[in-house]
Amino acid sequence: MHAPADRSERVVPDATSRLRFRDMVESDLSHVASLDTGGSRGPQGWIEWTRRNYAEHGFGLWVVETHRGDFVGDCGLTVQEVEGEPFVEAGWHVRADLRRRGYAAEAAASVRGTARRLGVDHLIAIIRPDNAASQGVARSIGMTWERTVEKTGGPVLIFGTDLS
Repeated sequence: MHAPADRSERVVPDATSRLRFRDMVESDLSHVASLDTGGSRGPQGWIEWTRRNYAEHGFGLWVVETHRGDFVGDCGLTVQEVEGEPFVEAGWHVRADLRRRGYAAEAAASVRGTARRLGVDHLIAIIRPDNAASQGVARSIGMTWERTVEKTGGPVLIFGTDLS
């Protein structure tokens, strides 16, 4: 299995030179609403799902902020099923007005390190074929294209890397 056993121990990725991470909370609703998460959960459902992930796995999507506390987006780890098998996925979303500044790659690199510390042996990213920016982020943290699968009503690219 590519996902670690359920954990009650909580983790948060290490801060980077420009960014810090924290748990997502209910008061982040307006911030989450500003992100294009590509999901049907809606902002409130996104927060609820993230908080369930914290409880079930000890990880989830964390809020990404500058060291001054300015909201940048979210980035973290979730367990995703791909063709019937569970994998730990690294995911990221950055506010539209802050894209192309390297924040996603910087946050994703720290999250990759967190996955390694948690004992994840294979980390993936699920990316829409038209999302060239996220494909670039995946490559920047050492992931390569592995396959294309049908998920969420259409084709998605699975990028991955071994961490063991």
